[in-house]
Amino acid sequence: MAHTAAKPARRADARHNAEKIVQAAVACLGRNAEASMNDIAREAGVGRMTLYGHFPSREALVEAALIRLLAQGDEVLEAVDLSGDPRDVLRALMESGWLLIAQAASVLQAAQAALPPNRVQELHAKPEQRVHDLIRRGQVDGVFRADIPADLMASVLHHILHGVAGDVATGRLDPTDAPRFVAQMALAVCAIPPTHAGLPAAQ
Repeated sequence: MAHTAAKPARRADARHNAEKIVQAAVACLGRNAEASMNDIAREAGVGRMTLYGHFPSREALVEAALIRLLAQGDEVLEAVDLSGDPRDVLRALMESGWLLIAQAASVLQAAQAALPPNRVQELHAKPEQRVHDLIRRGQVDGVFRADIPADLMASVLHHILHGVAGDVATGRLDPTDAPRFVAQMALAVCAIPPTHAGLPAAQ
């Protein structure tokens, strides 16, 4: 009985350690995109053997940290009501998305340096799909331009968010202005040019 009871206890300890390590990775990488495995182990209060037992490489741990932040961000974006006027929804998504990008900027920088570009893109697929679907609905409703494919516009908005985050990080832009700017730029990208009104949607 004692041996049987010890196994769930060890599994619980392992889960607890893994959770501490991921939280520590988010914190360390959030302060410094080049944080080392030793930095993260110290932050988590675990030894190197425990750290590497859960995450065999820095790349694996960086990916776990990014996945954690994206999951937390997705919870925030899920709360945005997508049923209203697409222009109002886009503004809300961009403003919320900006806050999430700002919080995750350093971790994303670490991920871009450590992971293959296609993997980072894969991890962003869900939030980008949400924006794509909204843009497509706006095109069908006749409130967004239809001469440019929705996936291309969604990609442009993604780059706007990250570009603004970079400008804030380097001090070129006041962070209090960022939410307004990203929303205005997103709406400008999707707005129907006067000369394009009535054109068929791009496929």
